[in-house]
Amino acid sequence: MTYEKSPYLLQHANNLVDWYPWRAEAFQKEQRENRPVFLSVGYS
Repeated sequence: MTYEKSPYLLQHANNLVDWYPWRAEAFQKEQRENRPVFLSVGYS
């Protein structure tokens, strides 16, 4: 997420959760670490 431009992800960059954009990298990491993926659709 270091190079992410998404305002939503940047807003949460310092949270304890590893936020990733919706792309293959997030799912590859999930498979390697055998962890669930939680989806956030944002808010307004």
